[in-house]
Amino acid sequence: MLESDVSYNDGTPISTNQSAEFDPVNPLEEVEKATTEPDTEEESMDARIQRLGRERPPVFKTIWSEIAFVFSIVMSQIITEYFVSGFNVLLPTLIVDLDIPQASSVWPATAFSLVIASTLLVFGRLGDIYGGYPVYIGGLTWLLIWSIICGFSVLPIMMDICRALQGLGAAAYLPTGVMLIGSVYRPGPRKNIIFALYGTSAVFGFFVGIFFAGLVGQFLLWGWYFWFGAILVGITLITSILSIQNDWRERRQNNIRMDWLGAATIVPGVVLVVFAITESAHAEQRWRTPYIPALFCLGCILLFAAAYVEGWVAKSPLLPADIFTVPCMTQLVIAMLFLYGNVGILLLYGTQYFQNIMGATPLQVVAWWTPMVVGGLILSMVVGFILHLVPGRLLLILSCLGAIGAELLLALVPEGGNYWAWVFPSCILGTVGIDLAYNLMSVFITTQLPKARQGLAGGLINSILQLGIALLLGCSDIIRSYTVDESGLKDSYKNTFWFGVACGGTALVLVAIWGRVPKAKSDLTADEKMELQREATRLSGASGE
Repeated sequence: MLESDVSYNDGTPISTNQSAEFDPVNPLEEVEKATTEPDTEEESMDARIQRLGRERPPVFKTIWSEIAFVFSIVMSQIITEYFVSGFNVLLPTLIVDLDIPQASSVWPATAFSLVIASTLLVFGRLGDIYGGYPVYIGGLTWLLIWSIICGFSVLPIMMDICRALQGLGAAAYLPTGVMLIGSVYRPGPRKNIIFALYGTSAVFGFFVGIFFAGLVGQFLLWGWYFWFGAILVGITLITSILSIQNDWRERRQNNIRMDWLGAATIVPGVVLVVFAITESAHAEQRWRTPYIPALFCLGCILLFAAAYVEGWVAKSPLLPADIFTVPCMTQLVIAMLFLYGNVGILLLYGTQYFQNIMGATPLQVVAWWTPMVVGGLILSMVVGFILHLVPGRLLLILSCLGAIGAELLLALVPEGGNYWAWVFPSCILGTVGIDLAYNLMSVFITTQLPKARQGLAGGLINSILQLGIALLLGCSDIIRSYTVDESGLKDSYKNTFWFGVACGGTALVLVAIWGRVPKAKSDLTADEKMELQREATRLSGASGE
């Protein structure tokens, strides 16, 4: 393939001089075959693209090596959700054992997700610079260490710090996990199925988290929740070392640079804004507490500074503006923020409603959420086989309708309401709400960006997810705390569900108008399309001369 000195506005060189194992087809040769030999028995370009979209990538010598690779990446999503969902079930026990003040009880649960949301783009860029493998393995190793230490916490501040440091590990392997999938698999049905499994693993991880937390909460010391999680991380780390190819040398050839100024404004800006929103629900005088508006304003100033740096100062911005030249990308990102936040509200406040209002034990909560896991596994497999057949807009609309229905059922459930009539269908609709959209957007974003930017793709995908959950959970916590004294605990939970309905409705309007996402069918990769464009330009210039 041809090389080029042209680069993106983030400094990423536009080059398709990739290793053969990741570049199984030369598009220029295939175009020539398809156009100059139409009547021969040679395979046409379109037929070969369709075939390559279904075949096992050549980097995997056997089906077992591919299974090991997919298992390693899927497990990273499972352990992330394990440390999110299970902790909420375990939190009442920790409040008693560690003597955590009620006003500060939100931070052990929030610190993990907040650190992930604020640093994903930084680690995504590090993956593009140094390779997905070293950053991915480093993140798993870091999470393993701090999960073990977290189980020995003796003070609330120690728990908060350990949870935040756990988040750094997850922030390192989440974007690089998506990066590794996006780099190995071509656009097509096989990639759709892999991303469907990856998306479903989040729901499965949610279930595994609350299962172990319920088990530990009733029968063991709470530290075992973190140590069980460390065992899962250790298994993932070993399989990842054995099954994932080290791409360090290949990535270093791209000469991509880090945007430290952008990182220095984006990370603290996001942290301060989310902190102020979340803490305002628990501060003594709420928004009248002096440090709340001060930190919020400072965070906003830093984010405005980040926008200026990324748009006009940085030579290699963490979030390049040309990403949003993809049709409807801006509207879709905003819609997904609302949709993912809707699902976060459902999972957190649904769990609390089951325990505190409906009187479910931790293990009963596990049983009640089981249909969401089973439904997610089934739905993801179906989605993996139909993404290349069904228009993306239709799938996004169905996803938003499912998210709205899930929240609406819990908002309307009467006192003493039957599980099968209210909670069970809410679980089914909830898995529709997250699985369809997440799988589709993962395939869409990774397909739009070339291999040199797959770390950016992974950072963007997971940033939307984690930031949407963090921001809207902070807003819903404000709603609950402002209404609990006047309306009671039950109605305060219902108010958060109504807020979730509004978030889902906002996402529905956005995707109905701007959700022009094409079918995820077999196609040339982004690198191959750019190579064809450059060759066409070169030939046009040569003929003109």
